[in-house]
Amino acid sequence: MIREGICKARRAGVVACIASLSVLPAGFATAETADEFVARLNAELAAIGLESAAAGWTQGTYITVDTQLLNARANERFLEYFSSAVEQARKFEGQSMSPSSRRALDLLRLGVSAPAPDDPLKRAELAKLAAGMEAKYGSATWCPQGPESCRNEIQLKQVLETSRNYDELLAAWRGWHDAARPLRPDYVRFVELANEGAKALGFADLGVMWRSGYDMPADEFTREAARLYGQVEPLYRDLHCYARGRLAQKYGADKVPVGKPIPAHLLGNMWAQQWDAIYDLLEPYPGVSDLDVDAALEKQGYDAVRMMKSAETFYQSIAFPKLPETFWERSMLTRPRDRDVQCHPSAWHMDGKQDVRIKMCTRPLQDDLRTMYHELGHVYYYLWYQDQPFIFQTGAHDGFHEAVGDTVNLSMTPAYLAKIGLVPPAKPSPQAVINQQMKMALEKIAFLPFGKMIDEWRWQVFSGAVQPADYNAAWWALREKYQGVAPPVERTEADFDPGAKFHIPGNYPYTRYFLSSILQFQFQRALCDEAGVEGPLAECSIYGNEAAGRKFGAMLAKGASQPWQDTLHELTGTRAMDASAILEYFAPLKAWLEQQNEGQACGW
Repeated sequence: MIREGICKARRAGVVACIASLSVLPAGFATAETADEFVARLNAELAAIGLESAAAGWTQGTYITVDTQLLNARANERFLEYFSSAVEQARKFEGQSMSPSSRRALDLLRLGVSAPAPDDPLKRAELAKLAAGMEAKYGSATWCPQGPESCRNEIQLKQVLETSRNYDELLAAWRGWHDAARPLRPDYVRFVELANEGAKALGFADLGVMWRSGYDMPADEFTREAARLYGQVEPLYRDLHCYARGRLAQKYGADKVPVGKPIPAHLLGNMWAQQWDAIYDLLEPYPGVSDLDVDAALEKQGYDAVRMMKSAETFYQSIAFPKLPETFWERSMLTRPRDRDVQCHPSAWHMDGKQDVRIKMCTRPLQDDLRTMYHELGHVYYYLWYQDQPFIFQTGAHDGFHEAVGDTVNLSMTPAYLAKIGLVPPAKPSPQAVINQQMKMALEKIAFLPFGKMIDEWRWQVFSGAVQPADYNAAWWALREKYQGVAPPVERTEADFDPGAKFHIPGNYPYTRYFLSSILQFQFQRALCDEAGVEGPLAECSIYGNEAAGRKFGAMLAKGASQPWQDTLHELTGTRAMDASAILEYFAPLKAWLEQQNEGQACGW
């Protein structure tokens, strides 16, 4: 699946991460220069960030009314601080300052994903809503037959991944989506307050603020995202056509009709965002190549620590440092039995230096193994840019932060998995290549339209183009438009299906994952060139290549200290995001799909 590990660095100046820092204990001086102001701001933010990170980590790993209160109060204090800092920064407009300070002040204005109104009561309300929605999501369950029958998100996701019974899939899908209904009124009010905060900062709405974080005007970024999706959409439509035909064979044409969207519960994922869990139904050449990593992990007794050690070993093989001992002491790698926790995987930078952690509820599955490799991408990004000033301690843009671990995932080729003993060694045949590409495409290509539409829905909500009375209808209209999927049962405005996806109540911008899906292939192509690897891009692994790792690390060390175009150019030689690498990677599968789909009624 697409690795959706949330970047929980909680840094001012980090658009990709919601910030929750404490309030500045002293007033701003009035006689300092802009450069002095920025220097002091960096130092104070680094000091006061400790409380917010601790509060957020505690709520995420121990959900109670008390931890919600503490996290909300920490967030409230930061929102007050943030408003004051942005207001004070305005006095330096037009003044002489270093380019670094100018960039820091520009990033400061974009420093939270949900700015608060100036009103203290509304600020407190926004902070309480944010903490409360995350807690409600994390503790949500579906209880079809009373308390003893309750199942949480992880358990219901497992049903979607493993069951091949239409009605059982439907029950689990409906159960989790119905559980999101209570979030709807909270989200309506949250949008009102966050929009008011964005307007106070000079933005038309919160969506415009989010789209302004890419070193280009918001409208230009909207066009750029559409251009990138236009490059990959034909490949997605080919995959959709093939998958729908196979699912019709499994479940019947009455349930999966030709020329119609696919029922969303049949694709092996609660949100139909990746389809690799149903690879067994879509495998092009059954029995060709053994890709069952899940069985190997179970047979070899892998637990969470051993899986994470495997990921660390990969990064060390490309000249990245050993993880700090505190990582192993303080991370939460398995779900505790005695309390509610937020299981959605996330990487945390607690102190801006060496205190880095991962929070996830690990299962001995390939999906979770790949998630660990992804999450360590965040962690190593933190470690590489730890010497940057605080405001620059984030990715060149948020898609960069997600793309690090995703790039490493691309090097987890069958040859690499064989090298570490998780699949048997095999010589690649044309059939084996197509099987491997299909499995990858069900993760990477299937995700692209979902990655695009999540924030498109929110942009419409934030702008007012979609009103609360139409939240659910607009959600499913976009899912049909982009993904070609539909709800398996009727949904109404009594439902709040967007809230069944963590990033909506958690208020984490999602375009980063779409951009990562493009960038990771650009990164991989550049790193494979640096490593001197010849042959198809899909077969390249940079495992063990220190030259590629050093070039990668040099890019990560820049953080957000310069425009992302400059950072991208230093690694890839180009200043533009481009999908040509992903199309090169999947060229064999594209040709195969076109052949398979001949004579089929594709589209929806």
